[in-house]
Amino acid sequence: MKVLITGAAGFIGFHTIDKLLSRKNYVVIGVDNLNNYYDVDLKKQRLQILKSKYKKKFIFKKIDISNKKKLLNLFQKHKFKHVINLAAQAGVRYVKKNPDAYFESNIRGFFNILELCKKHKVLHLVSASTSSVYGANKNLPFCESNIADHPTQFYAATKRSNEIMAHAYSHMFKVPVTLLRFFTVYGPWGRPDMSLYMFVKNIIENKKINVFNHGNHSRDFTYIDDIVAGIILTLKKIPSSDKNWDPRKPNPAASSAPFKVLNIGGGKNISLMNFIKIIENLLKKKAKIKFINFQSGDIKDTRANINESIKYLKYKPKVNIREGIKRFIKRYVEYKKLNINI
Repeated sequence: MKVLITGAAGFIGFHTIDKLLSRKNYVVIGVDNLNNYYDVDLKKQRLQILKSKYKKKFIFKKIDISNKKKLLNLFQKHKFKHVINLAAQAGVRYVKKNPDAYFESNIRGFFNILELCKKHKVLHLVSASTSSVYGANKNLPFCESNIADHPTQFYAATKRSNEIMAHAYSHMFKVPVTLLRFFTVYGPWGRPDMSLYMFVKNIIENKKINVFNHGNHSRDFTYIDDIVAGIILTLKKIPSSDKNWDPRKPNPAASSAPFKVLNIGGGKNISLMNFIKIIENLLKKKAKIKFINFQSGDIKDTRANINESIKYLKYKPKVNIREGIKRFIKRYVEYKKLNINI
């Protein structure tokens, strides 16, 4: 099976490709624009690992998904029937510096993906969404049937827009689409702007860590292997029309069209301060903490209701928070060539 995966050099893209190509009968064409939102060398190192490990099973093309012409040429050449869209401009605070990047990648780029999936009659488009779409909603745990129309940040707004755009294409053109709402992904090869990366780096280097909302946050941290397992299970599960969907009581996570929205999370949340304590225990070192006020756009607490994913996908998260953090730190120490025993 030939699969197009966008965002191939990214954190989730790298791990998804690695897991998919470890199986037989898969070939992946990966695209990424290799932008400088964070260290480009880290992205190139991920790609080099995939190229060395999988040779002809992995083909990489430097393409920005907002460039419709280049994307069209790729679709025409490879005749994709399965697409995993992980390309996006992420981050809550970067929008203050470069709001255009979110529009170009997350809106224009996703529109191009939808158009080409329609034109080439793709059998299944799986696309990344985010738990951030729940926004101002405070009904924990977050359930896919909850209304998600009050995003509190622009990144979340673009992702909610993706979900609505996807439903329109699914309804009008019968494009089978599944949107996956990821909950706080972490693990080895994670982005340098992620809290775990910054906390570990600064604690080791005896620098202060910034803790927002004075530590009164909690998150449904989801280990990267569990996220990838959810993506691959979804790829095989092509959505169809929900015969029980009631237009008088519409469930926003399903449809009379071949459309589905699913939470992919751990199903549990942990306080930010407990998260930091686990890091301190593993490093055997206390953090120097700088408490900061609540930041506009942040969500105070997240927790995923994963009942639908368990039922629909047979999804089951396996890696607990301590083990996941331990694996990240081990990889970080090896990458930085540090003399620290974990």
